[in-house]
Amino acid sequence: MTQPWDSLEAQMKTAIEAAIPNSQAQVTGNGGHFSIRVVSPEFSGKRTLEKQRMVYGAIQPFMAGSNAPVHAVDQLETVAP
Repeated sequence: MTQPWDSLEAQMKTAIEAAIPNSQAQVTGNGGHFSIRVVSPEFSGKRTLEKQRMVYGAIQPFMAGSNAPVHAVDQLETVAP
């Protein structure tokens, strides 16, 4: 569970790991641009677009609205272990 004082990266990591079962996420970035790497067995047999949609669905609240803290995901890596 994230706390209000957690970094945006920590909040995004928590959201991804909560939305995608058995996942491990790494989130780095600043200035609204981020790189994300997620490893999960849930990705096995899925196409790239399906995996990306799972991650974007998890972080959608951080990308919504005109003052969204996340402006872009510059790199997104989704892999099965």
